[in-house]
Formats: sequence, C-alpha cells, structure tokens
Amino acid sequence: MTDRDGDFEAVVAGVGERIDPDERERERMREAVGALTERADAAIADLPVDADVRQVGSTARGTWIAGDRDIDLFVRFPSDLDRERLEEYGLAAGHAVLPDGREEFAEHPYVTGEYDGFDVDLVPCYRLDSATDIQSAVDRTPFHNDYVAERLRSESASDSDVDSSPDAGLAGEVRLFKQFLKGIGAYGSDLRTRGFSGYLTELLVLEHGGFRETVEAAADWHPPVRFDPEDHGRAEFDDPLVVIDPTDPERNVAAVCSPEKVATLQHYARELLEAPREDLFFPEPTDPLSADGVRDHVRTRGTTPVAVRFDAPDIVEDQLYPQLRKSLSGIRDALDRRGFDVLRAAAFADDSAVVLAELEVAERPAVERHEGPPVHVRQHAAGFYGKYADSDDYGPFIDGERYVVERDREFESAVDFLESEAIFDAALGVRVERALEDGYEVLVGDEVGELAGEFGVELAEYFDPKP
Repeated sequence: MTDRDGDFEAVVAGVGERIDPDERERERMREAVGALTERADAAIADLPVDADVRQVGSTARGTWIAGDRDIDLFVRFPSDLDRERLEEYGLAAGHAVLPDGREEFAEHPYVTGEYDGFDVDLVPCYRLDSATDIQSAVDRTPFHNDYVAERLRSESASDSDVDSSPDAGLAGEVRLFKQFLKGIGAYGSDLRTRGFSGYLTELLVLEHGGFRETVEAAADWHPPVRFDPEDHGRAEFDDPLVVIDPTDPERNVAAVCSPEKVATLQHYARELLEAPREDLFFPEPTDPLSADGVRDHVRTRGTTPVAVRFDAPDIVEDQLYPQLRKSLSGIRDALDRRGFDVLRAAAFADDSAVVLAELEVAERPAVERHEGPPVHVRQHAAGFYGKYADSDDYGPFIDGERYVVERDREFESAVDFLESEAIFDAALGVRVERALEDGYEVLVGDEVGELAGEFGVELAEYFDPKP
C-alpha cells in the first residue's frame, strides 16, 4: 500500500464516522417509520379501494446520511383508479397521517409535514406490475426502491465480513459517494443543480463495486459514457452520462445531469485520488461578498458588468431555473450579436431574480459594418445594392468581392439595449418575460454591488470561480 492509498483509506474512514447513522439514530428512524405506517394503514383502511403503504427512498434502502431527516411513504392505489380519485384519496390519507401537514405539488398533489423531528412526504402513486406501465413519474419509485434494496442485500451477503441487511456493505459506500457529491456541489437532480440523484448515485456504486472504484472510474471517463446494469441495450440517448434504468429500458437515469456536473465529478475525483482530504467532502461554506468587495472585483477586472434585476416569478424552483437559464442564454446571445462581447454570465434567484452579464465591450461606435453578398451572386447582390443605394448609410461600396455598407448602429451601449423594448426580442422564458413586463431595473458597473445584500454568496462564487 502506498502512502497515498493509506491517506485515502484514512480520509474515507474519517468521513464514514461522520456520515454513518449510529444505532440510536437508526432506532429513532425505525420507530418513526413504524408509527407513520400504522397511521397510514389506518387511514387507507377507511377508503373504498384496496391500497397499501410502502417506505421508499434512502432511509428505506439504508443509504441515508447521518442527520438526514427525510421519510418518504408512498400509498399505492389500484392502476385502474382514475387520477382524480387517486389525488382525492391520497390527500385524505396524507392529512390523516400528517394533520398539520401542507399540500405540495409535483406531478400531482401530495402531503408533506413533520413528525418527531423528521420531514415526511406521503405520496400517492399507482400499484403496477412494471415500471414501463407508469401513469405518473412517481410510479417508478417503488420499483427503484426494490431494485436497489435487493442489489444491496445480495452484494452485502456475498461479503462474509458483513451482514445481509440493506444498511451493510455497499450502503456505506453509497453514503461516501453521496457525501462526496454533496461536498463538490454535484448532488441533486433538481433543475437548479442538475446533478446526480440518489438513485443514480446508488446505481453507479453498484456498477463499480465501491466508492473508490467509482471515483477511479469517473476520473478516466471520456463522455459520452454509458452503463446498462441489466443489459437492456435498446434505447440511445444524447447525454454525456447514460445509465439505463434497470426497471425501465427507455429511460436514462442520468438525463438531468449537465455536462458541467459530470465534468465537476471528474475533476474532483482526480483531486481526491491525488491528494485525499476531508474538505472535499465537507468544504467550508462560502463567505458572502460585500458590496465594496463586488466593486473591488469590478475595478480590478476592468470589465463592465450589467445586471437585469426583477421580481422572481412565483413558481417552484424546478420551473424557475429552466426559465432563468433560457432567459440568460437569450440575453447573452442578444448582447453578443450587438457586439458587446459577453465574457461570462450568470443568473441568481431569491425574492428577486438577476441576469448578470460581464461585458468586455460596453459601448460601440455609432456605425456598424454590414456585409452583403459577393457581387457575382447577381440576384442577391442586386437586391442588397438596391436596398442601400439611396440610403443615408455609408456605401454601398465593394470590399474584396462583396458589397458592404456602414450603417447606423441600433444601440451604441448595452444599457440602452437592456432598457429598451428590444430586450423582449431576446429568447426569454415565458414567466421571466412576464416578470420583466411588470418592471425591472438595469444595474451597470459599480452599481452591481447593490446585489450583494441578497446575493453575496452567489457573487463571491462568481468572482472566485472553481470547478
């Protein structure tokens, strides 16, 4: 064993001690799940349908990290029950189990609340024979739960040093990988993060046989990378990471993973292998940047940041962030097309939302060059010449083989463009466009320091970027 191997094992052992739930925590979890399941069984006994209750998620599979407080209970209803009744009965059971709970909405409504310090979701779904027969996205979850729990049991049972419970063996390896992904900011399949889901994390560890084996493999990935645990071998996907769902051969479990998050895993996998250390699993929180700190960066960089600030649309994050990303891309493209040369751009959201673009060029000359077709392309060239021949523009003249004019530029400054109605010609998300119609402000240069009060952490990360 090399010194580096010894360091890796020591780091992993230290992390494991911090993230493995102890017996007291496990017992509290079991007691809470037992009590909640009893309530749910009593609630569905009063319904005019045959339903059952299943615990799912990482706490059911033994892959949860110490301190996690999430309990997911699914109430499964007959597959021929109509959606309206499923929602009605599901909410009735949810409120019976969690009297102080509140209703949330994913693909359909469910009840979420708290019990004995645990965060509890009670979700209705259909009871199906196959994950390929799903009627809503949550219907897959019990199949995922069964598949992973069985694989964890069988893999653990094959190791004589551990017992065959789902908490043993590879479950601890999954916890290590989850914590590593959390530490590097790549854990979570929400559309804000676009990283690795818990299910995907479990599948990758099962595929490779352990945490170290997984990071060693990731360090050498050459995307696109494809894994097919059950050798379904049918569907093709255009994603950097493809993991065919063992329960549904038409689905890529890693579809939400952005190229950036796949690359982030690769970068930090190499760092961990080269220089093992616990702060990759437990990084220090980012200190927010002050307004003066933002202004210092702006002056040092010599760029011109411009920010469009508006009230964040009142929608859930999984709807908001795709809208923000689309709007960010649209505004960035519009600025680039007008010659303002965006160096980098970002979008943030809290109570307000911000699209920030850092410009290399903030102002342009009053005229711009506009090239026409080659003179020898007779029909198009004649049309171009005729359009500008009697205009007040400079030209047309010939440069090389083409007609060229120098015409008045529509916007000489980026701020003029952003404050004009032309911003709505950019490709914006629908809800973002509505929010902008209700009003927005444009901050330029040092003025972006005003954002530090709400987005100090995001700005600190922007001006000190890391993989």
